[in-house]
This record gives sequence, C-alpha cells and structure tokens, in this order.
Amino acid sequence: MAIILGDNQYGKAESRLVRIVRDSPRHEIRDLNVTTALRGPFEAAYLDGDQSAVLPTDTQKNTAFAFAKSHGVQSIEGFGLDLARHFVDDIAPVEGARIEIEEYAWQRAVVDGVEHDHTWLRSGQEVRTAAVTVDASGDHVVGGLKDLVLLKSTGSEFAGFLSDEFTTLPETHDRVMATALDVKWRFTSVDLEWDAVYAEIKRLLVAQFATLQSLALQQTLWHMGKAVMEAVPEIAEVRLVAPNKHHFAYDLDRFGLENANEVFWAADRPYGLIEATLIRDDAPAAGDAWRASAGLA
Repeated sequence: MAIILGDNQYGKAESRLVRIVRDSPRHEIRDLNVTTALRGPFEAAYLDGDQSAVLPTDTQKNTAFAFAKSHGVQSIEGFGLDLARHFVDDIAPVEGARIEIEEYAWQRAVVDGVEHDHTWLRSGQEVRTAAVTVDASGDHVVGGLKDLVLLKSTGSEFAGFLSDEFTTLPETHDRVMATALDVKWRFTSVDLEWDAVYAEIKRLLVAQFATLQSLALQQTLWHMGKAVMEAVPEIAEVRLVAPNKHHFAYDLDRFGLENANEVFWAADRPYGLIEATLIRDDAPAAGDAWRASAGLA
C-alpha cells in the first residue's frame, strides 16, 4: 500500500479590505473579506518542505490590497477575476487560483435630509458573495448571497405529509414562514454587469418568497431558483440552502387568552434544513467552480 498526496491548495484566508474612492468630494466605499487559494505542482512543499515554488500567502494578501488600489473594485466578481487571472497568468508555477469574497453593504448617513458625502451606516440585509476560479478549464464565476433573513406572516402551509407513530406535528394551512437564505449561482459568462445582475437576482428571490402561496419551503426554493434561471440565461446552476426558522403559536389558552396566530415562540433549534439544486439540462461542465477554499462563497 502506498500513501499519496491528493488534492491540495494553499492561500491567505479572510483579508479584510476596505477600498474608498476619494477622488471627488463624494466618496464611495466597498468593504470586502477576501480569500485567495493557489493550485499547482506544490507537492514538494508538502512532502519535502521545499518552498521554492511557493508564493507566500503574505504576498497573496499584499496583492489583493495592491489590486484594490491599482485595479479598483467595481464589483466583487470583477475584482476576483482580476486577482485570479494575475496569479495564473503571471506567477509560475501556479496552474489554478480561487478567490472567495464576501461584501458587506453600507448606506450613506442622512444629515438634515441630505445624503452625507463621506459617512455611512452598516446596512446589509445580507452578505453578498463571489467565488472566482481560473484554471486550465477556463474562468468560472459563482455569485451568491447568504444570511438573507426573510419572514412572511401568512401565505404558507404544511399539510398532507407522511405520518407515523412518532409524528406529532399538526397540519396547518396558515403559518409563519421564515428562513435565512444561502443561495449561489454559477454563471456561464464572465462578461456581465455584475452589480445589476445581483440586484435583479435578489429582487426575484424576495418576490417569489413573498408572493407564492407556499405548500412547503421545498416548493418555495424551486420557484425561487426557477425564476432566477428564467430571467438570467447566463446562469447554468443555482444552489439554495434554507433553514426553516420555526415560529410556533404560543399556548395562551391557559391564561384565558385567544391566540389566533398572533403570538409566536421563535424556536432557534432544532430546525428543518432544506436544500435544492437547479441546473439547466444543457449546462456546461462546472470544472472546479464549486471546489471551495475557506468556504466564504
């Protein structure tokens, strides 16, 4: 029996990078968390401790900050592509690079009814994500969002489910449905208006959640993913993960009070965890698009 080295990569995880554009009185801000990972013939570093082919992770961190200045951050997808292509094209012996980015949103402070030029408040309803992989198979971009917390107070049912001797859950045709969405989508193009596409995807996800008379969270995820893929033909695949944030009507009968779905116990655990993947039947191969590094995106 022989022991061999399998898949490996190395990089710098979670460099907190803030880029402020201040070439006019009205400043702009992009607030990122950047992870880089390089792939290639690095076996000697693992097997023999030979670092001669290893670009230090500190250098990868420095490159991200330098590119934030020299290339700017127009979008996290575009910034990730700039970084990944640099590592693959300019650094021998790197054969593949993965860049994972989280972005935290800010909104301008309003002072005396006017947006302030250089003051913001953290505002993000969710964390925007991007995962960029560049290797011999091409350039791959996976966009996404996580921790988008949604709740609707009606328009959700759960009934007609399988029951056995351990089933105690009552059927309901009127319940609170809440979740914290984690959604990722794989593009077939790297030439898009990234910020506009992101805004449209988020709008579609929220609209489907709000307007569908949901018979199950599974059904809601299907319609969310389907709406996104119908609207954005450059998306080959959508992966959705949604915890079911249960809200149980609290028993007020013992206090002589009626509770007509007005007061709830919000249970944080245990929770249902619903997952779904939608993919076009003619989707191109994903390559290493889903092969994670730090798992930020």
